[in-house]
Amino acid sequence: MVDRFRITLGQLNPTVGDLAGNSALAKAAWDAGREAGADLVALPEMFITGYNAQDLWMRQAFQLDVARHVETLAKDCAEGPALAIGAPWVEGAKLYNGYLILKGGRIASQVLKHHLPNDTVFDEVRIFDAGPLGGPYSVGNSRVGSPICEDAWHEDVAETLAETGAEFLLVPNGSPYDRKKFEVRLNHMVARVVETGLPLVYLNMVGGQDDQVFDGGSFALSPGGALAVQLPVFEERVAHVDLERTPDGWRVVESEKAPRPDAWEQDYRVMVTSLRDYCRKTGFGKVLLGLSGGVDSALVAAIAVDALGAENVRCVMLPSEYTSQVSLEDAEAVAKALGCRYDYVPISGPRAAVTETLSPLFNGTEPDLTEENIQSRLRGLLLMALSNKFGEMLLTTGNKSEVAVGYATIYGDMAGGYNPIKDLYKTRVFETCRWRNANHRDWMKGPGGEVIPQRVIDKPPSAELRADQKDSDSLPDYPDLDAMLEILVDKAGSIEDCVAAGFDRDVAKTVEHLIYISEYKRFQSAPGARLTEGAFWLDRRYPIVNRWRDPS
Repeated sequence: MVDRFRITLGQLNPTVGDLAGNSALAKAAWDAGREAGADLVALPEMFITGYNAQDLWMRQAFQLDVARHVETLAKDCAEGPALAIGAPWVEGAKLYNGYLILKGGRIASQVLKHHLPNDTVFDEVRIFDAGPLGGPYSVGNSRVGSPICEDAWHEDVAETLAETGAEFLLVPNGSPYDRKKFEVRLNHMVARVVETGLPLVYLNMVGGQDDQVFDGGSFALSPGGALAVQLPVFEERVAHVDLERTPDGWRVVESEKAPRPDAWEQDYRVMVTSLRDYCRKTGFGKVLLGLSGGVDSALVAAIAVDALGAENVRCVMLPSEYTSQVSLEDAEAVAKALGCRYDYVPISGPRAAVTETLSPLFNGTEPDLTEENIQSRLRGLLLMALSNKFGEMLLTTGNKSEVAVGYATIYGDMAGGYNPIKDLYKTRVFETCRWRNANHRDWMKGPGGEVIPQRVIDKPPSAELRADQKDSDSLPDYPDLDAMLEILVDKAGSIEDCVAAGFDRDVAKTVEHLIYISEYKRFQSAPGARLTEGAFWLDRRYPIVNRWRDPS
């Protein structure tokens, strides 16, 4: 008779702080595992609390509540397979990132994370203590080693587990998406398999949390590094992975190998997933946005409809005397193509009233950016009034290029609760619109076909706050601007790096200056979906007051 070991993987979507809801998800996965004859049901890193809970993990009352829920879960899952679940673990005065093995109605074993990530969105060194290098735990007929997330990116943890008797590796993760992350994960896991000679099961969570999206994509590797199992990205899945014992040790039985979409589709799905989960987890069922007739708001409208359905999206056109007829037509065309509500609220009257109110104080001055920004702030005021009245969360529509250099009006078009395209440069906005027009997937709630008219994509970008205004009046052309921003922001490069890439030194220094002086705006801006390792918020943390500039 073949000696087998079955792991049920819960590639699921927890909610930070929802201990009861996350426990229920864990119990449902355990029930599915018991029914399928699993030896072990595994859930991701910090699943009971959700990830990333940040300072919430350090509250003693929260830790005690977590312990109560874990104890209850252990009792509820006493008769059947072992349950492995990530949770904060307290020993004495120390707090650890733990992986708890529940068997027979109690916590039978615990694994404590050794390597604590302290870069990009992670800040675990400040929160947790580093656990010791430890050995495997026993489940059924096998000894399992579980390097927790970052622990599997280093040689020592896996090697220690192999040397102390682990027969295969189960790696629980809370690993958020960025464009290159999957290849990096896979390369590290293949290295651990080659070094130890052990099969490896990589388990990741899915779903959005604030700016981050956990993309799932759990997989299993046989000794040598061959891919034996690949679960879909972004989808919740309870899946069963079997291992067979051979004369040379355990081997993963090949099963599902889901295809992985390209970066364009993954980015778009991240933006849809992040908005959908942000609304669901914060209690917003509907959203609204200002639809200008431009490409950015058109893309945000498409994302919103794909995330929530057209019936839950309100688009509002707020024209001034500078709004072109083309923009009026294009905005209405976008709303009609998407099937969402379209409201028309002119701002010429309110703008005249504000101008009249301020005229005694502005007398003798020339019109400038101040008057332009009044338009933007009036729009923000009116949109927020609609949001308050109807309980619809306001979405902002500024792309990463604008966010980087401050080409947005604080308390105006920056007003709102979430920005789906916050980490998408303008050049990628155009390409993403083209991708959405050409592609439709079953996870999109919006219609297929051309939902963003080609004219919206092709026309020169303009804020339309004064006559004949173009973005290029104030900024370098977007291909050049975005290339410099990728150097200065995403790669933390220098002015010399920009010059080496072929850009004018003075232009590069102007862009750098705009980045630094716009920090106060970003500090007050809405969160948005993280797509890269250079996203504004936790990835890139700079002081608001800062006089340093690259002297080169």
